[in-house]
Amino acid sequence: MRKKSILLITLFLISLVLNAQAPKREMRGAWIATVANIDWPSQKNLTPKAQREEMRLMLDGLSKNKINAIIVQIRPTADAFYPSVLEPWSNWLTGKQGLKPAPYYDPLQFIIDEAHKRCIEVHVWLNPYRVTNSDNIDILHKDHLYYKNKNLFVKYGGKYYFDPGLDETREFLNRVVEDIVEKYDIDAVHFDDYFYPYKVANEDFPDNSSFKNNPRGFAPNQKEDWRRNNVNMVIAELQRTIKELKPWVEFGISPFGVWRNDNIDPRGSATRAGVQNYDDLYADILKWLNEGTIDYVVPQLYWEIGKKVADYEVLVKWWSENSYGKNLYIGLYPSGLGSKTNPAWTNGNEIARQLKMNKLYPQVEGAVYFSAKTLINGKQGLNDSLQNNFYKYPALTPVNHNIQGEPSAQPQNIRTIKDGDAAYLIWDHVNEEGGCKVSYYVVYAFKGKKVGDLNDPSFIVAQTTDNCVDLRDLEKKMKGYFTFVVTAINRYKHESVPTEGITRKL
Repeated sequence: MRKKSILLITLFLISLVLNAQAPKREMRGAWIATVANIDWPSQKNLTPKAQREEMRLMLDGLSKNKINAIIVQIRPTADAFYPSVLEPWSNWLTGKQGLKPAPYYDPLQFIIDEAHKRCIEVHVWLNPYRVTNSDNIDILHKDHLYYKNKNLFVKYGGKYYFDPGLDETREFLNRVVEDIVEKYDIDAVHFDDYFYPYKVANEDFPDNSSFKNNPRGFAPNQKEDWRRNNVNMVIAELQRTIKELKPWVEFGISPFGVWRNDNIDPRGSATRAGVQNYDDLYADILKWLNEGTIDYVVPQLYWEIGKKVADYEVLVKWWSENSYGKNLYIGLYPSGLGSKTNPAWTNGNEIARQLKMNKLYPQVEGAVYFSAKTLINGKQGLNDSLQNNFYKYPALTPVNHNIQGEPSAQPQNIRTIKDGDAAYLIWDHVNEEGGCKVSYYVVYAFKGKKVGDLNDPSFIVAQTTDNCVDLRDLEKKMKGYFTFVVTAINRYKHESVPTEGITRKL
């Protein structure tokens, strides 16, 4: 009877949450993986024109699902999807490392322009230590840092990595991030779960000499603490590097879904995962969250509800209780839908079940999907679920709790103008600089002659980087008198005071 009562209460709570007003602020992100051409470009030998067309189509597909952020991999293997004096062009882009696109274009700038035009944030995704995906060092360009200073690198598990224990490694990584943040109008810098590499059986990571030469006060039996300290230092330094340049740019981490199992550490989750961030990847995520050296976290919870060793329900609750007030988004795995080896991913839609469960935890402020291609493909009716239910209305990305910021100035002089048969809602551009510079405008329309609830996203009829909207586009779905207001969203994601309302008949 007790189990039945708990089930009924849970179902009741879920029904209350699902019937609540849709959130106006919610992270809806998608990873765009470039390594091994997972998402983009689809193959190495595409022309720049074909690459651009693929990206436009991908962004259009994501926009249709009301995705509001992309996390695009621009440094998969110590290479670059942008012009860099520090690292060579990526072979995943042009087929050969060091070979620039021809005809030339800047892929990162193109992605930023196209995404921002659609009011989609761009988080640049870098892998800090990985240099190759195999033991074939010949794929590296002759100007790669490896050939200039081989002492910075180690071979482990048949792959090459920067040695995290070296000061030079941290210094170089800071230079890479500084270069990107300085040159590009990005919204965030993002690392995934690859810090120290996943452990290889019967092989120890070859850092004995760097530990011996630079122990920084750690005793010989404290090598694992020293390794964690290596990662802690670079995380803290990168946060400072980013904020000194552009304090509104976020720094986010997407770790492996288990920090530690509770049989190892009572603070850990009730899981029995074979890999743990703290012990295997030397990534102490809780320390970074507690100290504020990262701005958001996206744990990769790629397992189903009820999985014995890593239950999604257990983990979403645990991360909700251990996010230290920082922005928490959940990494979801639509790539797993339709798995022939796991009934949980075949019967019904596991992602929809997980999205429903997330609503029970107010600390969860959204989701990020791996990966963009599988999200757009929409296996098992996922697109229908997003477009007609979970993401029926647009959402603004959440304001970051770890970053101070000011609201944008209020847009002024809202009005309508006619041009022949056309009619436009128009307002003056807000001219701000720095973090208060406008990212885009939000247009609300309320039925009747009064301004309604601006916290209800169902009243958002447009998001635009322009200072006008074509009323003919709205007339197709709206008839009668409507009252319009416009707000501005700045780089800090703060929303301005709305304009005065203006009522027009459509």
